[in-house]
Amino acid sequence: MNVPRESSAKAEQPGFWTSSLDAAQAVAAASDYADLVCDEQRLLWVEFHPEDGRSLIHEWTEAGQRCLTPPGYSARSRVYEYGGGALCLASGFLCFVNEDDQQIYVQGLHDLDCRALTQRGDCRYGALLNDPLRDRLIALEECHTATAVEHRLVAISYAGERDVITEGADFYNSPCLSPDGLHLAWIEWDRPHLPWTQTRLMSAVVNDRGQIVSKKSIPSAQPEVSQPEAFLPEAFQQPQFDSSGELLCLTDRSGYWLPWRVLADGGLESVPSQTADHAPAPWQLNPRHVLGLANGWLALSWLEGGYGHLALRHNTSAEERRLAHGYQRFRSLASNGRWLFCVAGSALCSAAIVRIDLHTHALQIIREVPAALPAEEVSQPQRLLYMSGGGDIAHGYFYPPCNCIHASPETLPPLLIFTHGGPTSATYAVLDNRIQYWTQRGFAVADLNYRGSVGFGRAYRQRLQGQWGVIDVEDVLAAIDNLVAAGRVDAAKVFIRGSSAGGYTTLCSLVAAGGRFRAAASLYGVSDPLRLRANTHKFEADYIDWLIGDPACDPERYLARSPLERAAEITTPVIFFQGLQDGVVLPDQTERMVAALQTHGVPVECLTFADERHGFRAAQTLRSVLEHELAFYQRWLQD
Repeated sequence: MNVPRESSAKAEQPGFWTSSLDAAQAVAAASDYADLVCDEQRLLWVEFHPEDGRSLIHEWTEAGQRCLTPPGYSARSRVYEYGGGALCLASGFLCFVNEDDQQIYVQGLHDLDCRALTQRGDCRYGALLNDPLRDRLIALEECHTATAVEHRLVAISYAGERDVITEGADFYNSPCLSPDGLHLAWIEWDRPHLPWTQTRLMSAVVNDRGQIVSKKSIPSAQPEVSQPEAFLPEAFQQPQFDSSGELLCLTDRSGYWLPWRVLADGGLESVPSQTADHAPAPWQLNPRHVLGLANGWLALSWLEGGYGHLALRHNTSAEERRLAHGYQRFRSLASNGRWLFCVAGSALCSAAIVRIDLHTHALQIIREVPAALPAEEVSQPQRLLYMSGGGDIAHGYFYPPCNCIHASPETLPPLLIFTHGGPTSATYAVLDNRIQYWTQRGFAVADLNYRGSVGFGRAYRQRLQGQWGVIDVEDVLAAIDNLVAAGRVDAAKVFIRGSSAGGYTTLCSLVAAGGRFRAAASLYGVSDPLRLRANTHKFEADYIDWLIGDPACDPERYLARSPLERAAEITTPVIFFQGLQDGVVLPDQTERMVAALQTHGVPVECLTFADERHGFRAAQTLRSVLEHELAFYQRWLQD
């Protein structure tokens, strides 16, 4: 076939490169794993299947693998809207939270029949924990009444009887039992605090009937006279009892989420570890990035400069044994005493379930998300470290264009900025086929961990307090300046995209410096923070005040930080994507933003999805987003 000269030239232009990786393939490679639990014979996990949007429970044994979830079920909690802890394993059966009705179901490991354990339609459940001593389940219950949303820890016998274990705090996370079943620990916190700003570590004595006999809060750190700037208050997370019955936890009292041991008198003693964050912010229930093992050993994961590590470390001798070389992110740790299991990711693998022999350290891949591209076609992350506002250092990853057919080093590529959600969240140096979709077509991508992101210590995380819409935008613009000055991208062809809170940073960037961008995309992004504050769910009800401030004290700040209020200052074309079932960023935010831009003559497109919530899951939706976003950018990429 003869191809017209102009079509051939256009195909060679970065941003228009052809690729074997189409949107359907990129989406098909978007599976993920969570909630790993194990016993001596088996490992269970929850696996997200993008083709139908369901989360299914899978089992691995030495004999092979199988899916345990029957048709009509999906294992996913929606407590706090972000869920987690939707699966636990007991003797001969499992329990899971069913996505549709948010009730707990019991399922046999052999006949696979499911029966409802709870039937409280106004409640959701998560953070499931088996209590074998009392033949019951411990769970976090979220009850939606006509006037409030209430949270408590409850015990539910496998016969269906329910008892309240503790209540009164606004939020709970990570209940855990000692090996003898006589001590219970958990994390709790109250409004207006957030799980990454101030929480309490609670420890309780439990009698044979499962009732709390006494409980206490582990004291928070006190400021030193010589260091009045010491980090106070502190955020505890991930409590657990090791095999000897000692209570361990993570706390950021030293400036990083590090492992500490709770002493008999209630004090804390640091455990030998690297001075780095050993966990991200606990958005979901029952996270596990540190795991107590036998004989004083810990399995630890941590981040250094945005890159993850995994090791065994002795909690008295400090001997360290590095594991899983080649992987750069680790989560959902579990162990049966012989094997260490976890979800690992690398620059060439978005997610894999691996098992590591605790004696030989040999690694076996149990399951992994199939690669959508050969290794030589993958654009690998390069650390992006650059100066931003106030002389602060900001972080991110740079992905150069990578396509073996269309290499054109003499042409500077267009740049696409990724701004992650949260905003107290992070992006990681692991394979993301959304990014590869763009680098395959000739875009360079800057995936930013702007100030306020997790993984770089408490001080970096706290920089976003009161400064949302300011310092994150500074970091976006500084990243562009850095890459342009280094001769790595075309300054005249810059695009920006973001989801949720990242959508807010995207829109604020258009207000601050719209002339820097050719076009932008907002995926269920915040456009009116004051309206978000009024309508959001309980878990994030005080988040906006922490990020921006109290509107009663400084209403002008909200006007200045609202992309909707400043829509007249936006001239950049924008494409919007919105789920109509979104309970976090309500659809009317996007509708009003689209209308405001249209009123001012800004080119706008908007796609809505009737069945999507906050964070798209259906393969058809994800594919449509990629295809429409690319077409939109290419429309504005013409010279």
